Amino acid sequence: MTELMLKYFRTKQQKIQSEKVYDTQCPFCSMQCKMQLIEQTVVSRKVYKTVGKDNPTTGGRLCVKGMSAHQHTLNNERVNQPLLKVNGNFVAITWKEALDVIKKEFTTIQKQNGSDALSVYGSASLTNEEAYLLGKFARVALKTKHIDYNGRLCMASAATGANLTFGLDRGFTNTLQEIPYTRCIILVGTNIAECQPTIMPYFEQAKENGAYIIVIDPRETKTTDIADLHLKNKPGTDATLANALLKVIVDEELIDKKFLRKRVNGFAEVVHHLKNLDLDECVKVTGLAKEQLCQAARTFGQEDSGMIFTARGIEQQTNGTETVRGFINILLATGRIGKPNSGYGAITGQGNGQGAREHGQKADQLPGYRSIEKKEDRSYIAQVWGVEEKQLPGSGVSAYQMFEKIDEGNITGMLVMGSNPALSSPNANFVKRSLERLKFLVTVDMFISETAQLADLILPASSYLEDQGTMTNVEGRVTLREASRSLPGEVKHDWQIICDIAEVLGKGDKFSFHSAEEIFEELRVASRGGRADYYGITYDRIRKHNGLLWPCPDMDHQGTKRLFEDDFAHEDGKANMSVIGRSHKKVNLSEEYPLFLTTGRVMSHYLTGEQTRKSPSLTARNFESYMEIHPDTGEKYQLEDRTLAQIESRYGRIVVRSKWSKRIRKDTVFVPFHWGGEQNVNRLIADELDPLSHMPGFKVTAVNTRPVQS
Repeated sequence: MTELMLKYFRTKQQKIQSEKVYDTQCPFCSMQCKMQLIEQTVVSRKVYKTVGKDNPTTGGRLCVKGMSAHQHTLNNERVNQPLLKVNGNFVAITWKEALDVIKKEFTTIQKQNGSDALSVYGSASLTNEEAYLLGKFARVALKTKHIDYNGRLCMASAATGANLTFGLDRGFTNTLQEIPYTRCIILVGTNIAECQPTIMPYFEQAKENGAYIIVIDPRETKTTDIADLHLKNKPGTDATLANALLKVIVDEELIDKKFLRKRVNGFAEVVHHLKNLDLDECVKVTGLAKEQLCQAARTFGQEDSGMIFTARGIEQQTNGTETVRGFINILLATGRIGKPNSGYGAITGQGNGQGAREHGQKADQLPGYRSIEKKEDRSYIAQVWGVEEKQLPGSGVSAYQMFEKIDEGNITGMLVMGSNPALSSPNANFVKRSLERLKFLVTVDMFISETAQLADLILPASSYLEDQGTMTNVEGRVTLREASRSLPGEVKHDWQIICDIAEVLGKGDKFSFHSAEEIFEELRVASRGGRADYYGITYDRIRKHNGLLWPCPDMDHQGTKRLFEDDFAHEDGKANMSVIGRSHKKVNLSEEYPLFLTTGRVMSHYLTGEQTRKSPSLTARNFESYMEIHPDTGEKYQLEDRTLAQIESRYGRIVVRSKWSKRIRKDTVFVPFHWGGEQNVNRLIADELDPLSHMPGFKVTAVNTRPVQS
């Protein structure tokens, strides 16, 4: 090293007056990448740098969102104290005043309208501890049946499909480490290159090892760029496509007869249905060439191993559950599950999309993935919570249906924690009107989001750098998010807020927790013996093993890397195949609404953008929404590239900027969902729900478009 270089480093070191290192993990997608935030004070100015940490899931990789995550945490728009709306404006109040207001309003509402008049809307970005505690709070402190969460808009179809088919829902049946060694991969309705970019090396390594990759998507994306075969089907035709692939596999006897005979129910009924399926009609419906369908089916059926991964593209449809089951049918028919390098993966969207749906935020669910309708499940949880079983409420309704209950006058108060339903819900105009009808709305958030703007009271929440707790990532690995940054202002953790509200409501003895780890210890017991069994997982064991995969039923268990090796989770040990595609109500184009609209993400933003739009680095990459449209379609509707366009459906209209692209079908437009106001694409989405999962149909809407007149 030269003297000049030594002088440079000595000078630089002298300028660094102090340095702090915060161990944490990314607060955004389900990869939950481990990282460190390094805070340096350089000549009285704080400078921040994020570096990845080695871990079993991502090996230290980070994407642009993770590297920029601290920017929203440090944003000066953060809510740092309770805010009460007075004469239309928010004014700062003390925590005691805030809790007194909640006690008064909640008590009055339940006295006037009954226990179920109060509701709780949770989040798949909460830690496992906070998700667990929120479910307990709704049922024990409020005694209401009305609790659900924003994961209903994300993972519900995949979860329902897996539970019905396998008897168990863990996003991945295998670990990520098996992906590079499988022979054929089907990625359907997922753009992992932008939504979960740190997972991409697994698929790139598989391709290097000779795997054949099939991607199903109506758009060309960075993910389809790695495909050996891209099936660019019409939006909303995925169930038909799944049936067509399975028909070729069955007709050409590319099935595993022994596996089907020993481990699967329902195959005969599916075969009977497929006999009446016209492959030429499937070609017409999907818009694909017959040769493409046959090539995809034969390749998957003939290889020694295979994996299928689904995501929101097929799940966020009003037949999302049966579409998921249709692709799982392919795995079962070929015996590609419970074996090395073969299995199913639902690529979770939100940071704790897996854990948050396991421990009680869902309307029909108790901790450990137990059912709130089963007597034995209710009795066990009642014992853990120290209440009588008959005191626990029954099932409520799904997330969107709670807003219908508000509109009907059955729900008059709501607590929203870590979510932004005014922006994220379908038929968003209706949801906003419903929220405005409430007698009392409390939001717990870091910012004054579109939902918080409608609130009567806002409570300040902690960030990922401050809030310790466990998260369950995309492969079902329970990780521990360390958090050592001090709470700013009068901010509290979500779990502390829940405990404080329970205290003023007279239920403090059931919520006397002093740390996240204390809550996790109760969660362990509550999950014991359930489908999602965390009993053998502790903070110390997570730290020692760098995370553990559930189920992990005891302290000697090392976690379950591969599910269903011997049995499925139904009582008879078999999986259930399902006949699909018989009764779906399709979205049809018309003269008035001649185009399909589909929605999704961009790499630089997350969910409704409430956090990422507070990051200068991320906003600079995508500062406004847009409509991706084929140039030929743009010319047909007199829309020039980069000009303002109005998009209209039966439910509303928005204005965004056009973006010409030859990578999208001519009958389809794409709009990301990270923006609000006149750019909120969910204003256009219908309120029809999947009958099984209650998932809205975000991915397929009939629309028209025209230039905005200046």
